[in-house]
Amino acid sequence: QVQLVESGGGLVQPGGSLRVSCAASESAFRAFRVNIMGWYRQAPGKPRELAAEISRLGTVYAESVKGRFTISRDSTENTVYLQMNSLKPEDTAVYYCKANAWTAATGSRDYWGQGTQVTVSS
Repeated sequence: QVQLVESGGGLVQPGGSLRVSCAASESAFRAFRVNIMGWYRQAPGKPRELAAEISRLGTVYAESVKGRFTISRDSTENTVYLQMNSLKPEDTAVYYCKANAWTAATGSRDYWGQGTQVTVSS
């Protein structure tokens, strides 16, 4: 079972920056491989939407965050970061980490983090 632990959300003023992180691990310390990692967000009353994702093939960004958000992974490819600059009130949402990961026990499947709140307000 792959677990995702998120950190780094909070309150920031419009125009400010935040970085959220998500670390993947396997609960029984068995081998696993993370394929795609991404950040989704869900604002109140709206459906969950992709903000950005990263794989060995490259990165994908929602149009609404292009040029302001940067997604990256560490050298192990098990931790993903989302650097958010020039934040706007409309970026306010719960940000969820998602990983598509493989283990011998489950094959490839999607995993979700618990979510971290990002609030952009003056």
